[in-house]
Amino acid sequence: MTTSAPPSKPIRVLIADDQDMVRTGFRFFLDAQPDITVVAEAADGEEAVALARRERPDVCLLDIRMPKLDGLEATRLLAGPGVADPLRVVVVTTFDLDEYVYGALRGGACGFLLKDSGPTLLAEAVRAAAAGDSLVSPSVTVRLLKHVTATAQQQPEPPRPAPLPEPLTERELDVVRLVALGRTNAEIAAELYVSLSTVKTHLSSVQLKLAARNRVEIAAWAWQNGYAQTRS
Repeated sequence: MTTSAPPSKPIRVLIADDQDMVRTGFRFFLDAQPDITVVAEAADGEEAVALARRERPDVCLLDIRMPKLDGLEATRLLAGPGVADPLRVVVVTTFDLDEYVYGALRGGACGFLLKDSGPTLLAEAVRAAAAGDSLVSPSVTVRLLKHVTATAQQQPEPPRPAPLPEPLTERELDVVRLVALGRTNAEIAAELYVSLSTVKTHLSSVQLKLAARNRVEIAAWAWQNGYAQTRS
């Protein structure tokens, strides 16, 4: 008699937003997913930080504009560089402003999503964060890369690759280049004729070597160091 493997535990999520309707909508959709459960809700930043530290959810969904403590400061307190045991934070906001995007990613967020991205992308962002990956709204990613490109073009000399303690392999550079061009993991796998798991393995190695916290930082490194050109 064979026994089936026990089901994996659902991803535990905290939702922080000062609008009741937003929290209700997020909870309704996420709780309907078989692999996600909402374990806490907060209406302001202070409550979000306290609940997150107490409940230790797998993923925190934080709005930016909240009373008492905004989402960017809450992100720094929960996931910033100085946090001993950081939580995984995805910032979900209505406001598509560069200062918010940069602030969230610098503060340790592993994802940045616009509220109008839709429920499917919200669930994908939760799953990506729980798995140690990151998801940033496509429109935000494109604008970030354009900003980095414009900055690089203003430099008097072409960018030179920054030396790394452990250099990237040729295959890792191929993956980095495609990330910088906005390809998804599935698209990278198809273009390089490798499996999806191989792409994820390469990305994990790249993150370690670059000390990058998320996909956007990998792409930014590629643009700044001249590795984002399309090959002919």
